[in-house]
This record gives sequence, C-alpha cells and structure tokens, in this order.
Amino acid sequence: MPQELVRRTLLQFAAGLSLTGAVPLARARADAQKPAPTGKKGDFDFLTGEWTMHHRWFDGAQWLEFEGEATVHGVLGGLGSLEELRIPARNFFGLGLRLLNLESKLWADHWIPGETGVLEPSPAWGSFVDGVGTWDGDDQDGDVKLIQRGCWDRITKKSCRWFSATSRDDGATWQENWVMDWKRVK
Repeated sequence: MPQELVRRTLLQFAAGLSLTGAVPLARARADAQKPAPTGKKGDFDFLTGEWTMHHRWFDGAQWLEFEGEATVHGVLGGLGSLEELRIPARNFFGLGLRLLNLESKLWADHWIPGETGVLEPSPAWGSFVDGVGTWDGDDQDGDVKLIQRGCWDRITKKSCRWFSATSRDDGATWQENWVMDWKRVK
C-alpha cells in the first residue's frame, strides 16, 4: 500500500471516518494471534476509578450512539483490573476482568455478560506497546474464523479510548464496530 494511502487511512481512522468500513488498524500485526509479551504489573492502573463514556456502536446496519458508565478497581496489587460496565439506555451491563499472566507477560481480558453471569470461555490476550494496548481473541461466525481485536489508546489521567474491530481475513482488514470515549468522574 502506498505510504500516502496508509497515512490518509490512519488519519481517517483516528478521526472516526471510514469510507468502506474495512479499516486497517494502526496496530494490526501480520501474526495477530501472538501479541508482544510486554505486560507488567500496574498496566491497568490508569483505569481505576469512576467513568462516564460515550459509545458509538455498529449494529450491523448503522452506527448507534449512547452513554454509559463504569467503575473500575485495581486488584491483586496491580496484577488485575475489575470493571463493571453499565449502559442503562440499552439495558446492558457486564463485568470485565483483566489478569496478568506473569510467566507469558500477557494480559487476559475476560468478559462476564450481565445476561448470563457466566465467564466467557476464551479471553482475548494482549499487552501495551508504546502506550497502545492491543488484545486479540478468536471467534467464529458460522464456518468463518474471526479475530476480535480490542485496543486502548489516547490514555491520559482524565480520559482514554477503547475501540474494537473484527477481521474475517486473518488480520488483513478490520471492520470497526465499537468505540468508547471514556471520561473520568473521579
């Protein structure tokens, strides 16, 4: 891909624009299933606290926008992070549990949906590199293997962003499907 096209695509992505919907993520790797082993104690300390967030979510046909909130606790002396996500307008809630595997230096990102209260069987795995956290998890849509990717970026003391995308072609292209802009309450 020509360098100018790469730069323009990344700028469109950063601005939340996509003409085709297939977005090559800035942190997409050729081997998306092997994240960098850079995880360390305290990586999620930035997230501890009370938050409000603005969501943009693609429901498969259109982008919807709504508000949400979260309470996040650091646990196990920085080896874990527990997030209670609440989206009252959509009657959606759940629990995110992130745990650092000290041996592999990767974070496991687990999800417990409020609808079932049951821990999802396969976490996404990842870590932070240069201030951007990238997590990949395997999924299936019928016979099609998917990679689900979640990323943390734009991290400051008062705000951060989480976004997700799906790849149906082993990481060659990505369809953005959810963006959360977090703002600290306290």
